[in-house]
Amino acid sequence: MGDQRLAGPDDIPLVARWGTEHPAAPLVVALHGSGTSEHSLIEISPWLPHGPVAYVAVRGPVQQGTGYAWFTGGPPDADDVALSCRWFFDWLDTEGDPDRPVLLVGFREGVTFAGALMLTAPHRFAGAGLLYGALPFDAGLPMGRGALSGMPVFLAHGEADVRTPAPLLARTWDWLARESGAPLWAEREPGGAQLAGEVVGHLGTWLGDRLDHLRAHGENPLPDGDEPAWPTLTGGRLPARSGPPPETATTVPQHQLTQNAPADRQEELWKRLSALDAVTTAPATVGVAGTRSLLLDRSAATGPDPAYLVPDVGEFAHLHPDPDGSVHVALPDELAYDAIAKGWAVPHPLAGVRVGSGMVLVPGPRDDAEVDVVTGIVEAARRYAVG
Repeated sequence: MGDQRLAGPDDIPLVARWGTEHPAAPLVVALHGSGTSEHSLIEISPWLPHGPVAYVAVRGPVQQGTGYAWFTGGPPDADDVALSCRWFFDWLDTEGDPDRPVLLVGFREGVTFAGALMLTAPHRFAGAGLLYGALPFDAGLPMGRGALSGMPVFLAHGEADVRTPAPLLARTWDWLARESGAPLWAEREPGGAQLAGEVVGHLGTWLGDRLDHLRAHGENPLPDGDEPAWPTLTGGRLPARSGPPPETATTVPQHQLTQNAPADRQEELWKRLSALDAVTTAPATVGVAGTRSLLLDRSAATGPDPAYLVPDVGEFAHLHPDPDGSVHVALPDELAYDAIAKGWAVPHPLAGVRVGSGMVLVPGPRDDAEVDVVTGIVEAARRYAVG
């Protein structure tokens, strides 16, 4: 017997619950792999954060053998995705306070469904953990650059995974890292047939940090669709950076891997940055050896803590040493999202998790025109920090 859709848009899903039942507590929704059920992910619960957080594992709406799935048949089409997403959102609307933060944890096909949900309604989710699966690339969903800006994502793949086609895994990794705009922590672990205990432990740490950040700072604002002004740039707007974004590290320390700036352009950039108003310089207190910091006197600068990489010492930006040449800065969210969408910034892997939501890596300048733009971006960060 083939796959059968058991639930229509008006049917309530079967779920398993644990954690707090407070209706305003952050909600983590677990999405199982195909052919299993809502009970399959409960076994990882001891490694997930405790405290004021609610967990719900949802059963997929399609019967598949003795288990369940999120879509009928093979790769989901647009109609199948839309039907499952509508069914899920109708249920989610009944789950407590509508303003509570909601995070997703998906395993294998649950990653595909989590991706469909995130891309359909990014404003509904405060983050996602994606384990050993691929995104729904050919289901007609919006996947332009910056589509997931402001939504932290944890991604884990198994190096020897034979369940998901390798090209789909590679495409998922590359899109999330270079195009999505999501602050991405991504790692590959040995194996792939079974969910590795190390992956579950890392997910639990990431999720705990994200929940702590939500409690302290609230949800990250999402892009509002308007192009912001950049008074620090000629013409008052940020131009698009030519070519695709560079590859960068997906854990810490974050650094630029491709399209690196020539050494002479790095030094010209440093000359200009160190001459910005009220800026002093010093060796960095964080980052790899040779990183150079840009500092402000916090007794005079009144910007908020999220405007700084290291608030205690007034470090608002730093330049990584050759051959890297990239710059870490903290920008207002609307400027960070604009820079990400136009290829001038990559979110820090822990933006909105352990560091401010506007912390980004700006690729080093490849030519004189890019020195001008990168200087203008860092000057915007300086003005944010000055207050």
